[in-house]
Amino acid sequence: IHDACNAALKRLKVDYLDLFFCHRPDPDTPIIETVYAMNDLLQQGKIMYWGTSEWSAHEIEKAFICAKKYNLRGPSMEQPQYNILYKERVEKEYENIFKKYKIGSTIWSPLASGFLTGKYNSGIPNKSRFKVKGYEWLADSINEVDFKKIEKIVNLSKELNIKPSQLAILWCLKNKNVSSVIIGASKLSQLKENLKSINYLNTITDEIIDQINNY
Repeated sequence: IHDACNAALKRLKVDYLDLFFCHRPDPDTPIIETVYAMNDLLQQGKIMYWGTSEWSAHEIEKAFICAKKYNLRGPSMEQPQYNILYKERVEKEYENIFKKYKIGSTIWSPLASGFLTGKYNSGIPNKSRFKVKGYEWLADSINEVDFKKIEKIVNLSKELNIKPSQLAILWCLKNKNVSSVIIGASKLSQLKENLKSINYLNTITDEIIDQINNY
């Protein structure tokens, strides 16, 4: 953890990091060791806040218990996958964690690897990343995708006069436990389209959110 932090400081050419995530739990390392390591970096002034990424609710809870017992700083945020197609962990598993510890969340994959844009409804092109060696795990996920639900979302976005990607991002932002959304884009046009989502925040009412959740 210390080596990774120092390397990041060097690469970014900064004196400290605002947020430092512990990406995925290490099953071979006691959680108390991780909490101590992060607390050391806080005391050294190298990071301002630390968080978890893809930890289970049980592991996050244990981190807070360790922090309280030894008077250390616990995590301030979690970085989970969250989107219309994958929402169980954030909305159910983490429900008590959000309520009890008031941590923030920086969610990733709001577009479900691009599926929620609707561009894969007619099939996966040969030049897509789903066909790239090393991304077999992504290709395997295709079998779990509900394309009928995506089609309904695409149709709803047309009614609202926004892009399906924007609707998917706004759905995430409407969750009170989502602090920020990590967006990924391979083209400048995609980035601009995603960033314009915020212009339509008031367009997405609670009724629309309920409608999407009932698909």
